Amino acid sequence: MKLLYVHERFGALAGAEANAFITAEQLGKRGHEIGILHGPGTGKNEEGWREVFPNAYSIDADSVASTNRAIEEFSPDAIYVHKMADLDVIEALVSSGRPLVRMVHDHDIYCMRSYKYNVFTRKICTRPATWYCPTVCGACVVRNRDGGFPLQYVSYAEKKREIALNREFDRMVVVTRYMRDELLRNGFHPERIEIHAPVPRMGEEGLRSKFSERNLIIYAGQIIRGKGVDVLLESLARVKNDFECIILGDGNHKEHCENLSKKLGLSDRVHFRGFVPQEELKSFYRDCSVVALSSLWPEPIATIGLEVMRYALPVVAFDAGGIKDWLEDGHNGYLVPWMDRDAFAGRIDELLEDKAKAREMGEKGFELVSERYDFDGYIGDLEKMFTGVSSETK
Repeated sequence: MKLLYVHERFGALAGAEANAFITAEQLGKRGHEIGILHGPGTGKNEEGWREVFPNAYSIDADSVASTNRAIEEFSPDAIYVHKMADLDVIEALVSSGRPLVRMVHDHDIYCMRSYKYNVFTRKICTRPATWYCPTVCGACVVRNRDGGFPLQYVSYAEKKREIALNREFDRMVVVTRYMRDELLRNGFHPERIEIHAPVPRMGEEGLRSKFSERNLIIYAGQIIRGKGVDVLLESLARVKNDFECIILGDGNHKEHCENLSKKLGLSDRVHFRGFVPQEELKSFYRDCSVVALSSLWPEPIATIGLEVMRYALPVVAFDAGGIKDWLEDGHNGYLVPWMDRDAFAGRIDELLEDKAKAREMGEKGFELVSERYDFDGYIGDLEKMFTGVSSETK
């Protein structure tokens, strides 16, 4: 098959780019011809992207003409859209009549704020996109992350247009049941939604933690407000056992969290180590007793949980978004009621006190991720989906 990927960037950057790259690479190895219609480069591993996407078409000032030209020249059997905010591009894709598949990485398509929780209370939103969003929620004014004036306007009419255009896609690929339900809430066709959870990289074969008396707790991820590191610190202040916590990652909430850690008297037990390359993470897992996942926003899936289960580590997390798809309470860790700091601390205490239970939960997590999240199966399922969508529209 000839598959045309569509993405707003070209090169490595974050999770969406990693997923686009690895799936295209593997589908290419299976004999499919891969192309990409893309926006600006990221400056990271663009050479590798050129190898995986030998047929590359950039979007210029006339995005509609760029889109039509790529479709005409490449003549794809199916088009696979990842992140693309330009609705003129999306409309041109819909008008092309080609089989269309969209990977839903996050909440951008149906949430004006893009993260589905209240900016002040952090309460998770359970509403579809309606007039409530720009009026009561005030979601028409959001932070401008591109520099310049700190705020920017988001059009409710354009958001409804975006939802309507995406409803025309032949398939919407989501990563969890939670994300499927969000699409259903916004009027998407249930028969056009498929769940294909991204499979994490394999851990080092045979690597297991010592679950030592060091009582090491690991947090790995961005340090931004939605990740709830501040709430994690408030939970750790309630932990009764001696412990050490290493927080790996960076973000615009880091300075606040460092100051909060000092204020809570945790400076001697909580250490901020900044960003750590993937290859170095395993050195921290060797001595870890529990992984803390403190996200407060509705995570689409939180792949860090899948990754640490490859190392047979138990996870304690707040019940937010799609985490419950892989974290089974009392089986491979604990799923804690949202924002319940006492419960979070109590579950961590349980695992620090009972290392046999922590080890057993970790092994159950390893079994779960090995059985349910198979990489070859993931690529094979995508391949079957593209084949099916292509045959349906002929």
